[in-house]
Amino acid sequence: MAEKKVKLAIVGVGNCASSLVQGIYYYKEKGLDAIKGVMFPEIGGYHPWDVEVVAAWDVDARKVGKDVAEAIFSPPNCTTVFYPDVPKTGVKVRKGKTLDGCASHMKDYPEGRTFVLSDEKEDDLEDVVAVLKDTGADVLINYVPVGSEEAARFYAEACLRAGVAFVNAMPTFIVSDKEWGERFTKEGIPAVGDDIKSQVGATIVHRTLAQLMIDRGVPIKRTYQLNFGGNTDFLNMLARERLKTKKVSKTEAVSSLIPYDLGAENIHIGPSDYVPWLKDNKIAYIRLEGELFGGVPMYIELKLSVEDSPNSAGSAMDAIRCAKLAKDRGIGGPLLSISAYTMKHPPEQYPDWKARQMTIEFIEGKRER
Repeated sequence: MAEKKVKLAIVGVGNCASSLVQGIYYYKEKGLDAIKGVMFPEIGGYHPWDVEVVAAWDVDARKVGKDVAEAIFSPPNCTTVFYPDVPKTGVKVRKGKTLDGCASHMKDYPEGRTFVLSDEKEDDLEDVVAVLKDTGADVLINYVPVGSEEAARFYAEACLRAGVAFVNAMPTFIVSDKEWGERFTKEGIPAVGDDIKSQVGATIVHRTLAQLMIDRGVPIKRTYQLNFGGNTDFLNMLARERLKTKKVSKTEAVSSLIPYDLGAENIHIGPSDYVPWLKDNKIAYIRLEGELFGGVPMYIELKLSVEDSPNSAGSAMDAIRCAKLAKDRGIGGPLLSISAYTMKHPPEQYPDWKARQMTIEFIEGKRER
C-alpha cells in the first residue's frame, strides 16, 4: 500500500517554516517509539513525517530560487537548528506577492536581521493557483508577517480557487470571519485559523492560569502579558500600526475565558519590544491579580522562556494534518475543533480542555468539524 502523504504548500519560509520542515525529517528518523514533542503522533493515519512540501513562496532574495532545504536555513532565519541534514526537496522557493508583507521600517535594520526583497518577478494569483493545482497540494499554511492583511487574503483567495485547504497561522481574521468562513463552506474547502497558538506559549499558559483562578473562585482584577524576542516577527511588530488584529487576537484568547468584563484598562496583552540578541527565543512576563476569600489580594507572576518557532510548529503540524483529514472526508468550511485547540482567534472559543476533547472526537470521526 502506498504511503499516505499530506502535500503541503508554505507561504513564508521563515523561522516557523524552518522548524516545521526540520520536524518532518527529525520525526521520520526518530520514529514513533521515541516520538516526543507533538500533541498527536498520528492523525487519520498521517504522522509528522507524512507531510511533504510541494510548493513554497517567499519574498526574500536569499530564499527565492533556492531549494526549500537550503532556504529554511538562510538569513534572516535564526531559530534553533535541531535537524541540520534536511535533504534536498526538489522544490524551489518561488517569489510571492509582496503586497503589504514588508513593513517600511524593516529597511532600516542590518541585512542579517531583516528582509531583503527579491527583484524576481512575483507570482500573481493565477500563477499561485496554477502551482497549487499542478503540485497537487492538499494544504497551504500561511506564515506571512503580522499585519500583512492583503497578502494573507491573497493566499486565502488562491486556496479557494485551487480547492486547497487553508491553515492561517497569522492574525489576519479570515477563518474566523463570517463571510470568508461561508466561502470556504460553500466551496467545500477546510480551513483552520486564525493565529497559531503554540504548544506551551504565552497564550496557553495565560489561559491556563486564568482558568485556574476562575475555577477556584478567585475573581481576576487585573492582568498583563508582555512579550519580547529577537526574530523578524518581533522586528516586524515594532510597527505598531500592524498590530491591530494581533492585539485583538491575543487579548480575546484570554478575555474570552473570563465570565465578566475586566475593563479595557485592566487587561494588557501584546508584543512589547525587539531584542536582537535573543534571536528566536521569546520571553513572556505574565501577571494576574485577584482576590481570595474575604477579598484578600493575591497575584501570580510568571516568566516564560521558549524557542518561539518550534513551539509554533508543533501546533501547526496538528492543524495541517487535521485539515488534510477533513479534506479526505469531504468536509469543508472552518474546522471548529482544531481551530479552537491550535489557534488564538478561532471561529468559536472554547476552554482548552474542551477544545482538546472536540479535536479528539474529530480525529476519531465522532464529530464533523
